[in-house]
Amino acid sequence: MGGACKFALHAVDGRWFSVFASFLIMAGAGATYLFGTYSKDIKATLGYDQTTLNLLGFFKDLGANVGVLSGLLAEVTPTWFVLLVGSAMNFSGYFMIWLSVTQRIAKPAVWQMCLYICIGANSQNFANTGALVTCVKNFPESRGVMLGMLKGFVGLSGAIFTQFYLAIYGTDSKSLILLIAWLPAALSVVFAYTVRERKPERQPNELKVFYQFLIVSIVLALFLMAMNIVEKLVDFSKAAYAGSATVVCVMLFIPLIIAIKEDWIQWNLKHHEGMKPATEATAEKKLDIIPEVKSEISREQEEKVQKSCFLTIYNKPPRGEDYTILQALLSIDMLILFAATLCGLGASLTAVDNLGQIGESLGYPAKTIKSFVSLVSIWNFFGRVFAGFVSESLLVRYKMPRPLMMTFVLLLACVGYLLIAFPFAGSVYVASVITGFSFGAQLPLLFAIISELFGLKYYSTLFNCGQLASPLGSYILNVKVTGLLYDNEAVKELARRGMDRSAVKELVCIGAQCFRLPFIILSAVTFFGALISLILVVRTRKFYSSDIYKKFREIHGVN
Repeated sequence: MGGACKFALHAVDGRWFSVFASFLIMAGAGATYLFGTYSKDIKATLGYDQTTLNLLGFFKDLGANVGVLSGLLAEVTPTWFVLLVGSAMNFSGYFMIWLSVTQRIAKPAVWQMCLYICIGANSQNFANTGALVTCVKNFPESRGVMLGMLKGFVGLSGAIFTQFYLAIYGTDSKSLILLIAWLPAALSVVFAYTVRERKPERQPNELKVFYQFLIVSIVLALFLMAMNIVEKLVDFSKAAYAGSATVVCVMLFIPLIIAIKEDWIQWNLKHHEGMKPATEATAEKKLDIIPEVKSEISREQEEKVQKSCFLTIYNKPPRGEDYTILQALLSIDMLILFAATLCGLGASLTAVDNLGQIGESLGYPAKTIKSFVSLVSIWNFFGRVFAGFVSESLLVRYKMPRPLMMTFVLLLACVGYLLIAFPFAGSVYVASVITGFSFGAQLPLLFAIISELFGLKYYSTLFNCGQLASPLGSYILNVKVTGLLYDNEAVKELARRGMDRSAVKELVCIGAQCFRLPFIILSAVTFFGALISLILVVRTRKFYSSDIYKKFREIHGVN
């Protein structure tokens, strides 16, 4: 019993259990993707028009993409505190939205609803900073795979939440907001003290373990997609929904078995090493310390010769070297990336946020509209995995520039938007798959390109600055374009019936014409973004044709 207790404490304190805990936390950090499911309830209950609803969508995107506060907090506080702050923000933001929609409090002003959803959405940055950054530090040599896996679970969270809320609350989409309020908050509270930075250790089978995690996550994604299809063909009872949710829970906990197995192996290795002669163990420790000492010395030398960032703004290093923040932000490459992201991610966020209203305008029932959101979530996951693993493989084997992959993804997104602009039977299902996949693929590509072109020294700041383009694009395309054009069509529809805006509480447009012009514009803007990304392909083709990882192998002494 004593040995079992010691191992249990070792496992909970280990790196692999921390990975499992991070998977669960990240699986609850994608509530923003469910906005299309419950936005109809906000619109109907509070009497908003589409422009106002899209304004809420913008503040959701703003909160979800501005992670500076969580990053600064993580610099001065432990990980558990970051996760607990995020938990409190998540619960308070979404709980206030639930109270408003269920009319348990007086109708809030629009600015208050914008504040609530911005706070709730911003909480996912605290989960990202707490779980994702910590895991990358714990597994520095597998950071790419780790990023893909964790962001993949975020992509699946919408479909996971859908299964849970159908099992717990039935088809009451207002209760989905309550689930979004308490479940992610509870996950962060339960696992807050198990996610923390440990001393990195080299493990020969590390990549193999991550592939095991990947297989589990792919099986989970396929199951969620199958359930999404079956639930449309068969009328499920609450017991059947409960059974489906139970299977999802089991799959979410399979990584725990993998983590315990790896911790058991490490436990036995440590006991075996404890029996080695002292000189051998000391020699191994010295070998482990040497790279750290070398990196510390080089870091000190670099700090001695470092000049003021204002004096080196226009004295940029070669691509792939460490840029200062100002050098990167004022570079042409970053401006091109910013413009492409504004067009691409701005359009994707607009499409995802309006899925509920798209389904409603085309006459789909509420149950089917929820399936569109689930499809987006599931294929968001596949897009993230594809962007991480396939683009890396093409880069290493064929020297294919990563920005070229972004070009292809943006062109694919154009097809999805045109399927909504010119709908036919079942076209929204296909559009949901394409939109989810292209949306999921864009962010990992953006983050990878930034790290490759501008170095890793100020990466945490630069990738947060890079993704600021997405809420700006969302505001322009969602609020100022899609929302206004939708409302204009709805007003025209009222006029044809001899009514005006004051005659109805909720402004609703029915018909294929409601989103036709907005999504033609989205397709054109995204195509423009693809052309912009091609400029970056031309500018960086020489850089990507070289061995961009050579310096990292030299640092670790690998030929």
